[in-house]
Amino acid sequence: MKSIHVIGAGIAGHEGFTPHALELINQCELLFGAERLLGLFPNFPGEKFTIDDNSTAAMVARLQSCDCPAVVLASGDPLFFGLGRYLLRNLTGELIEFLPNVTSVQYAFAKIREPWDDSVFVSAHGRPIKDVVDRIVANDKAAVLTDENNTPGAIGRELLSRRRGGYKAYLCENLGTDAEKIRVTDVRGLLELDVARLNVLILLKEYEDDGQQYVPTFGIPDDEFVSIKKLITKEEVRVVTLAKLKLRHDMCLWDIGAGSGSICIEADHLLPEGRIFAIERNEECRQFIKENLQKFNTRNVVLVEGDAPDCLDELPDPDCAFIGGSGGRLWDILDTVDQRLAVGGRIVLNASTLDTLTAANEYFGNAGYQVEVVTVNIARTRPHSDYKMFEAYDPVYILTAVK
Repeated sequence: MKSIHVIGAGIAGHEGFTPHALELINQCELLFGAERLLGLFPNFPGEKFTIDDNSTAAMVARLQSCDCPAVVLASGDPLFFGLGRYLLRNLTGELIEFLPNVTSVQYAFAKIREPWDDSVFVSAHGRPIKDVVDRIVANDKAAVLTDENNTPGAIGRELLSRRRGGYKAYLCENLGTDAEKIRVTDVRGLLELDVARLNVLILLKEYEDDGQQYVPTFGIPDDEFVSIKKLITKEEVRVVTLAKLKLRHDMCLWDIGAGSGSICIEADHLLPEGRIFAIERNEECRQFIKENLQKFNTRNVVLVEGDAPDCLDELPDPDCAFIGGSGGRLWDILDTVDQRLAVGGRIVLNASTLDTLTAANEYFGNAGYQVEVVTVNIARTRPHSDYKMFEAYDPVYILTAVK
């Protein structure tokens, strides 16, 4: 009878298998695994199939055609950066049973006596180092499975280039073997170490490099941003705008005409698992955005240089979009966003003139959107004055359109 069991091998090799796992291995007729894992069963009487990076497709084909019990050996938990995801994508899920084991990451945290339930886990295998470090700097605790390109040294250099050197580093090498070694250093120290191929890198944040800790709050004061004064979305308007966007933790946001980046920087704290694209055509503004992204330790913001809507083709579809500036191409931008936005998606537009408000309202009316407009009038007390007099700002029209 056909069955597929995917069994994780623990750190201790043979000793890591439960009696039930060993029974399943003894009863199967097909045994798949890396050469190292197959070597744990030299007397296996059935057919062995060696898995490497070039044979996963052949393994799936063999599993699809066989009508006998089969076991796939994996490291640790097959569903934790392992073969499990690939098998579930290519085989009928009901046929597969998983038996997880202790992962190298769990073992590493146990060795350094550190809880791991609040850590982020990052696999660097085959990923751009920017994406790897983006995940690290978004968290206070990270465990990284490195590869031959994204080495601990390379990760350290990228962290230092972003002024994110305030991590304590545990380099855990050859875990569970006679050559096991755990070294404690800092980010700069990672650049100087020769590292074993099999390693887990654990990073614990101890301080911010620049000595400043920005606590995520709604409404960062305007003067905290580097900007052209007239091109920043005022603090109070920013708060209302973000509320109208109704951001959820994993959304994709387009910030078109990002200006100083104030909207996307505040949105970054509201989208811990999201993606934010700050689109800006002005070179001076782009430089300000870069400085602000660095200053506020943003995690998920990508700066896109170019004219909207021409530069939007390569971006992933948005769940919502904010339009702070259009460069005279408002309808073209709205057309492009409309084509990419799912039903129920939101567009929020800030207009400081009746012309922009009227044009946007006309577009959304023709396109069948549900529209709400809020007028925000702000007056602040003047600083450095003997009298508590108010200084009024021009009204802003916040238009929210739901597709």
